[in-house]
Amino acid sequence: MENETNKSAVKGKEKAIRRRSSIFSLLKRQKKLTRQYSEPGEEIYARKYSIDSAILSDYGKLQNGDVAVVEKSLEVFTRCNGELAGAGSDTDSEGSRGGMADAQSQDDPTTTKQAILARIQNLYVEDPDREIGVAGELVEEVAEENKSLLWFLLKQVRPGMDLSKVVLPTFILEPRSFLDKLSDNYYHADILAEAQTLEDPYQRFKCVLRWYLSGLYRKPKGLKKPYNPVLGEVFRCCWKDRQGDTYTYYIAEQVSHHPPISAFYVSNRKDGFVIEGSLLARSKFYGNSTSAILEGCARIHLLNWGETYVTTAPYAHCKGIVIGTLSMELGGKVHIICQNTGYQADVEFKLRSFLGGADQTNAISGRIKKGKDTIATVEGYWDGRIDIKDKRTGEESNLLDVGILKEQRMTRYLMKLEHQQEHESQRLWMHVSEAILNDDQVAATEQKTIIEEAQRAHAKGLLSPWTPRLFRKDVRAVPEGIVDQGWRYQHVNTSPWQPDEIVEYEEEFVISSCVRRAERLREPPPPSDSDSRDDLARRTKTSTRTLKQTLMAIDSTLREQTLAIERLSKTVNIISENQRSLEMRSHALARAPTTSHTWDLFSGFVLAMVLQAVLNWLFYSKD
Repeated sequence: MENETNKSAVKGKEKAIRRRSSIFSLLKRQKKLTRQYSEPGEEIYARKYSIDSAILSDYGKLQNGDVAVVEKSLEVFTRCNGELAGAGSDTDSEGSRGGMADAQSQDDPTTTKQAILARIQNLYVEDPDREIGVAGELVEEVAEENKSLLWFLLKQVRPGMDLSKVVLPTFILEPRSFLDKLSDNYYHADILAEAQTLEDPYQRFKCVLRWYLSGLYRKPKGLKKPYNPVLGEVFRCCWKDRQGDTYTYYIAEQVSHHPPISAFYVSNRKDGFVIEGSLLARSKFYGNSTSAILEGCARIHLLNWGETYVTTAPYAHCKGIVIGTLSMELGGKVHIICQNTGYQADVEFKLRSFLGGADQTNAISGRIKKGKDTIATVEGYWDGRIDIKDKRTGEESNLLDVGILKEQRMTRYLMKLEHQQEHESQRLWMHVSEAILNDDQVAATEQKTIIEEAQRAHAKGLLSPWTPRLFRKDVRAVPEGIVDQGWRYQHVNTSPWQPDEIVEYEEEFVISSCVRRAERLREPPPPSDSDSRDDLARRTKTSTRTLKQTLMAIDSTLREQTLAIERLSKTVNIISENQRSLEMRSHALARAPTTSHTWDLFSGFVLAMVLQAVLNWLFYSKD
């Protein structure tokens, strides 16, 4: 009897030890998850600490034999563990991110879609800034005291010097970040949706060219320069389609400060297009004028056709900084190239000459080519009307009319300020913008200095090279003469829209789509009482780490295959060149005997004539 009592006591003690081990393994797992995910939601943080305390308290109750309470704690922790994984992972299912409706947990796709769209409308607010500007030359009269300040600053630089490190006064600043300004190109992204519906590749190319030119006409009120983004600054916005329920999402990040490089990503996969690119912004001083130059390119992907269009940007030329009227215009030659179809457009933005009239203001001209053949010419004004003339038929038609285009402008939406993160542009520069709008240059300068000093302190405190949050370095092949800064969105998706996808959305700077469930999955049977707590602990350790490793392996494999394909293409090109060289040599060798044979016949003919002349002379002499 005493032995049985001892055995039951030992079993009870072993059971308690196993439960204690399970509890602390779960606590260890929770701490690990918290370290793994850098930015979980505040609500989940609060729940994490409360559950820590609850589990420790329940462990105390375990010593008194309250097993039911501990089992309940294990269930609660398991559920919260899944929420932590969903909040922090970029590769989880779409529904697990930040409370977005999960199509896998809802039977009705329409309900899921409506829930996601309602949440988007709740998080975003319509952009109140409707300033577009007027056609013609952009000019501004600068007050004498401000011009004197500009002259004092510019005396410190030399002609040809880069102005990116010069601290400019706030009165010439536009109250928004450069990351925000780059989004001006996408107010007419619906033109790209139209392009992907066209069957003729030439018509698609013209549509892409029309979209490119549609993003240039917006001008700030007065001649202003946007803020230089700080390292790690991010910006996001979206546009709602005028005729449907789709959104075009824009994500941007400052991935480098020296040199200043901005990377961006635009997606509307349901309408058939994705845009990605990165630009290095630099400026040059020429005495009484300066130029803001954007080095880099953008790629426009028409998903349904598998076509990629590479584009470059014009530079902004500002003159009259010290003498004359301050004015700005666009200059330089830009390229729009589609290697898939062979079409290319070269468009020149013409600067107004010193004695030029109004007809030279904002003028452009260009050509559309396929190979070396010119297909069409383009003439007009980038802030007015642009016409295109087909060289084959002589037909002239309108490509773009800004007056009509302004009426078709899509509405932009910004994330509400209370939902923005610390380094989002609008929140970061909020106090500077308020001071500029209130015409308080002293306060604007003070607030701007605070941000810049914080940036310098952060840079000095870095123990290792800074890594961008949303973009990674990925240099790809570009057409000859094009510069690529080589940054790519980490969550890029250029696959065509699939029938099982319900809606595309943005969550914590991750653009993804919600997929409808293919079929109802059978619910797993409830665990039996015989399941050990060790099994439960093992199941809770299933996290997104394996999924992340798998995706990283897939990404690495794809990159290796891409490099292999590029190497194979180069090898094929070399073989083709060698084959052409051999063919040319064989033709030359084939022609050589023919020439020699002709020469032999000619020599024989001359010899016969000489011989005949000799014979005639001999016979004549005998006579």
